[in-house]
Amino acid sequence: MPIPTRDDHARTGHPPVDPRPRARSRRTRTALAAAGALALLTVSACGAAETGGGDARTVSLHTPSWVGAEVNTAVAAYLLEHELGYEVKTQQMDETPAWDAMSQGKIDAILEDWGHPQEEKRYVQGNKSVVSAGELGVTGHIGWFVPKYLVDEKPDITDHKNLNKYADVFRTPESGDKGQFIKGDPSYVSHDNALIKNLGLNYKPIEAGAEATHLAQLEQLYKNKKPFLTYWWTPQWMNATMDLAEVKLPPYEDGCDADKKAVACAYPDVPLKKWMNADFAKEGGDAAAFLKSFNWTTEQQNLVAKYVAADKMTAEKAAEKWVKENESVWKEWLPKK
Repeated sequence: MPIPTRDDHARTGHPPVDPRPRARSRRTRTALAAAGALALLTVSACGAAETGGGDARTVSLHTPSWVGAEVNTAVAAYLLEHELGYEVKTQQMDETPAWDAMSQGKIDAILEDWGHPQEEKRYVQGNKSVVSAGELGVTGHIGWFVPKYLVDEKPDITDHKNLNKYADVFRTPESGDKGQFIKGDPSYVSHDNALIKNLGLNYKPIEAGAEATHLAQLEQLYKNKKPFLTYWWTPQWMNATMDLAEVKLPPYEDGCDADKKAVACAYPDVPLKKWMNADFAKEGGDAAAFLKSFNWTTEQQNLVAKYVAADKMTAEKAAEKWVKENESVWKEWLPKK
């Protein structure tokens, strides 16, 4: 994750995120495969369709590109199908287009948002086509991180004021005479170019590519105990496999990231939110009520994300496993009869 709309021309971190950030689990070499499997998830309704202007027993959910948010959708879809008798269709797309689609009724809900102030102004406060569906229960955070084994050698490296002293440690053929800063997925909320410039750091931001590529790169560097400075976020299931330390940036203050070109502060913590198409929120019946109640912890999300990313389960099978083992949790999300 990671704030979070996750790119230099948006996000809102989460981590960034996301914070989330974005904030924002995401994401191993299996992430693309998991996303593909989840994008094909279309479950059949158990009951007869109730048709109006469309099928009232069909729910369309956004599927983001990172594993943590994908498993939100997978668990929600599994319960909508098996407990409430809905058909669920998912659409994978970047965050800003997902807001546009939700405002138009092409998707009913986004279950993990790392903060999109421009879209909120346009669709929530403006034409009122989107409404809040409450918080997800997960807090996203985006930041700069280095491996703990590097901190053990150079304890003061976790203060941004000392980064120039260690720029040569992070030099690569790509970064030339500057230290390399590894950026995240270009679609994620990020202020890193501005931060590097405004803090006067002798570093060159290098795009890692899609999240799966970013994670694979860090996994390899970490395995070989190489130094790296990277954009990173929580929740993120790989935090269980890599011991990273956050670099202290100037503290976040409200509004310090308003001018994206002048940002010189840390990313904020972002309570990740859910959003719904306004018409669906009013007319979506049990499905809308359930999605508003859907709320779980970072640890619960990371566990299901691990099933997908590390244990190689499909998103649907991971959701099924978690649902069968945590009835006392999800029962509270179901509409009371």
